[in-house]
This record gives sequence, structure tokens and C-alpha cells, in this order.
Amino acid sequence: MLVLQRGEADIVQTPYGRKGFIQGSEMKKQRESQCTQKTISLLSPLGTIQVRGCENGVHTIQILMDVAPAERSGAAPLSRVVNDSPAETSPELQRGVEWLQAYFSEPQTTGSLPLPAFHHPALQGDTFTSRVLQVLLRDVKFGETVSYKRLAEMAGTPRAAQAVGGAMRRNPVPLLIPCHRVISSSGQSGPYMSGKGDHLKQWLLTHERQGREG
Repeated sequence: MLVLQRGEADIVQTPYGRKGFIQGSEMKKQRESQCTQKTISLLSPLGTIQVRGCENGVHTIQILMDVAPAERSGAAPLSRVVNDSPAETSPELQRGVEWLQAYFSEPQTTGSLPLPAFHHPALQGDTFTSRVLQVLLRDVKFGETVSYKRLAEMAGTPRAAQAVGGAMRRNPVPLLIPCHRVISSSGQSGPYMSGKGDHLKQWLLTHERQGREG
């Protein structure tokens, strides 16, 4: 496994590409909180998506739910607006936005696109949340789903299905790390965004199923 140095962060290069899970110390976490963040808003079929990050990586993705998916055509052109007024957008933030644009317009291509580095404390270090999200990102591909129980087994903690649900709720970068692909053992889609975005989860699963079939 090759570790690439980028500024204050260590980015792990795996056989699956640049997954961006930062292996950081407490000092790096403190530096992360002091980095200069920028925000880009992306108009998508889900409504407005805010992508926030710094030169080291993407911090958060927020789906504002300001429009129901049914009210915006999947064929509608995607556009982006820079909210902050930086002289230059960081390459990692730009990479994250480009990946999201491809996800909605040409979803079948996302498997070959590089992901941005991630620079959020929840994805740093060897925590349960970080491990589970890393397994999800690495092993559950576009158009696939996995149960909470099965994901717990894949992460080496077979009795932690309920804790896996908590890890999904703490995912700071939904879509990039596809917590919407984790469903109930019964086959029901289960909650999304603490139950407020269940309709978005259904839309995303349908979008991926159709993209895979197409």
C-alpha cells in the first residue's frame, strides 16, 4: 500500500484507487479544524448539494432537500455555483464536484473516476465508523446493495449491525461514500438522513439500478 503525501494529510493509495481515508494523529485533527474551507453548491436532480472542503480534501456533503427528485428531471443540466469567493478552488474539491456531476449525468463512468481525498475527523484514524465506511466504499459497488448485518460481517464485527446504522448516520460525505446502498435485511430500503430523506434513498437506488441496466 502506497501512502501519498499531500500537505498536512496522508492519502492512502489502494488497489481500488485514491480512496482518501486519512490516517491522522491528534495533531493532524487539530490542523484539520483550522484549515480554510470552501463551499461549492451543485444543482442536481436531488436539489442543491453543498460540497465543502479544503486543499487537503472534502470535509462534508450536504443535501439540502430543497426540491423533491420528482420535481427535477434527471436529464436536467447540472450546474454549479461557487458560494465562497476564493481565488482558486482546491483540486480535491474540484475532483469531488466532478465525480458528483458524473454520478448524475453518466453514472456508469463513476467506477473509473478518481475520488477526492477526505478530510473529516470521522474518516481519520482506526475508528469503527472509519473502518465500516471504508469497507462500504471499497466493496459495495455502483448498483449493488448490502444489508446492515452483512456490512457488519464484512467489517469484521458480525454482531454490530445496529452500530453500522449509527456509522451510516455519521457519514460526512454521502453519495461519495454510498451509505444509501445499505438496506435492511428484509429488503426494505431503510431510513436515510435520519428518516428525512427516505424518498431520496429510493431515488438513488432506482437511479443506480437503471444506470447499471443501461
